[in-house]
Amino acid sequence: MTINAENILFISSILLIGSIIASKTAGKAGIPILLLFLGIGMLSGSDGIGKIYFDDPNIAQFFGITALTYILFSGGLDTKWQSIKPVLGAGLTLSTVGVLLTAVSVGVFVHMISTFSLLEGLLLGAIISSTDAAAVFSILRAKSIGLKGNLRPLLELESGSNDPMAYFLTIGLTSLLALPDFTLSELIPVFFIQMIVGGAGGFLLGKLIVWVINKINLEYEGLYPVLMLGMVVLVYALIDLLGGNGFLGVYIAALTIGNGKMVHKKSMIKFFDGVAWLMQIVMFITLGLLVYPTAILPVVGLGALVSAFLIFVARPIGVFVSLALFKYKNRDKLFVSWVGLRGAVPIVFATFPLIAGVEKSSLIFNVVFFIVLTSVALQATTLPIVARWLHLAVPDGLKRRSLLDLELSEDFKNALVEVELPENSLVDGLKIWELDFPKTSLIVLINRNEKFITPNGLTEVHSGDKLLVMMNMESEEKHIKEALKI
Repeated sequence: MTINAENILFISSILLIGSIIASKTAGKAGIPILLLFLGIGMLSGSDGIGKIYFDDPNIAQFFGITALTYILFSGGLDTKWQSIKPVLGAGLTLSTVGVLLTAVSVGVFVHMISTFSLLEGLLLGAIISSTDAAAVFSILRAKSIGLKGNLRPLLELESGSNDPMAYFLTIGLTSLLALPDFTLSELIPVFFIQMIVGGAGGFLLGKLIVWVINKINLEYEGLYPVLMLGMVVLVYALIDLLGGNGFLGVYIAALTIGNGKMVHKKSMIKFFDGVAWLMQIVMFITLGLLVYPTAILPVVGLGALVSAFLIFVARPIGVFVSLALFKYKNRDKLFVSWVGLRGAVPIVFATFPLIAGVEKSSLIFNVVFFIVLTSVALQATTLPIVARWLHLAVPDGLKRRSLLDLELSEDFKNALVEVELPENSLVDGLKIWELDFPKTSLIVLINRNEKFITPNGLTEVHSGDKLLVMMNMESEEKHIKEALKI
């Protein structure tokens, strides 16, 4: 096939549409979507039926970093401070101490069972030390399983905040192996600079972005998400230029923005949720194209040993030690250990030693890819079983959703309207049952001084109340206004 713009667009659209359609069936079957997207990429590559030749780790790394930036931002934007506050200490300990312990234990193990030097083993351990909770929760939601206690926010916080630590360890160890003059003493101050600049910079830039969005007053609402797209990349790039950790900065900025008061925030969250899915698909397919299945076969033995050690030894060590000072039961720690799911991030990180020309970097990349495949195939598919076995699963019966977020079909006969009672309203103090409302209309929510009340027939209405009214047909609007005397 001739390589031109039209053919590239055609192939890209087929891969994207096919991945989304296939994910619908895969989700119902309990197959991790991550595994599906990687598989589509591998099948489309030069070793697969698609015969698309792709062998550029620089491009794959660029796509991976860009995608990870938006995925982290989307996750932070939709994370509520109230939910992660009780687990802040435990989550940050998991994402720092837990990652370090996982990397060190895997590194020592790899050094002992293979020809890898200790530094090369530690580099492999660092690359696979971070987790991917996005695939975890897609499986839990598909099986309608909730988690008891604070396990869900703990896993969300860990997954959003452990990538910076793994990134730092990967870059530091790659530098130690690739640069002869680089020493460990230079690495320690870099760590503190990256974390301090990343954390403080992300918080300050997040506050600045909230102020800009609220003050800029754009003429078209659709431009706000576009503006935010640019700002997300700016946060990463600016913090990176200042010597900070860009991933940490983006996540902290997203937390700050998501928990601040900002116009169009709900539409922003929905928009970036779609962007995050697009980035995941692009990243997974690109990384799938980069790997050659024939190169994976020679590392199956080593990969299986390292994967088993990571799942059954290294991850539990990191979790149990990190949570030793926190009030978690052993079954909670066991489940958190099993949720140490490796995703596309380790594959992205494995491109750094490839580009730096580190010896055995190709071997490291292939081993990492195999570990990710086994981790997803084994852990993700068994999460619901393990949750029930440890008695941590609860039915996810009620799905919290705002009435304002409902999307009604065009032929839906009912309508939601908001009615604000004026000052000195003629119905002030009347109970809802005393209002001469049409029988097919219903007040479903009352906004009183920014406090929301779920009403019943005995609830009084007052001047200044904002009533959310559901009516059976638009013709009832006149009767509702007459009943409220407005």
